[in-house]
Amino acid sequence: MDTKKKVILITDGDASARAAAEAAANTLDCFFIAESSGNPSPVTGEVLIKLILRAKKEPVIILFDDCGYAEEGPGEKALLTVSRHPEIHILGVLAVASQSFSHEWAKVDFSIQRNGELTEFGVDKDGIKDTEIGRIRGDTVYVLDELDLPLVIGIGDLGKMGGRDTAEKGAPVTTKALELILERSGCRGGKP
Repeated sequence: MDTKKKVILITDGDASARAAAEAAANTLDCFFIAESSGNPSPVTGEVLIKLILRAKKEPVIILFDDCGYAEEGPGEKALLTVSRHPEIHILGVLAVASQSFSHEWAKVDFSIQRNGELTEFGVDKDGIKDTEIGRIRGDTVYVLDELDLPLVIGIGDLGKMGGRDTAEKGAPVTTKALELILERSGCRGGKP
C-alpha cells in the first residue's frame, strides 16, 4: 500500500491563482496549502514538506511561483525539494503559462484551453492555443523537464483567462485541469 502523500503541483502563486486553486480544491475535496501562495513563493521546500506531511486529507494542492526570476528561482527550488522527497508522490502538475521575459519552456502532455477544450498544443497566459506542440512558456517551469512527472498539463493564467476562470465562477478551467489529474491518477479528492 502506498503511504506517500499524494500531491498536485501548480506553477503559479499570485492572488488570482491562489483564489482559483482554493476554489477548485474545495470543489474537488482536496487539501489546499495556502502558505505556498505568493509572488514569489514565500516559504522553502522544507517548510512545505512539513505542511504536506501534516495535511489532513489528500491529494494536497500546492503553489510555486518564481515571479519572473530567470532560470531556477525560489518557487522552483521549493518545487524540486518537494518533488524529490521520499514520502511524497506527485500525481501531476499544472504548468501555468506566462509572458515570461526569461523565455523558459517546459514539455506538457497536453494543454487545456480557456474554453475547457484539450489540445496537443501549448496555451498562452490567456488560455488560447499557442503555436508550439507539447510545450508551454512560463516563469516557473524551468525545472519541470528535470523531473520524472506522471502528467504535466499546460494551462493559462489561473483565476484569469479573460475572466473565464475566476474564483467567483468556481474556477472552472482550473477545476477541470485538476480533475483530469485526479482521474488519470486514479485518485479521488478527500482521501483521509
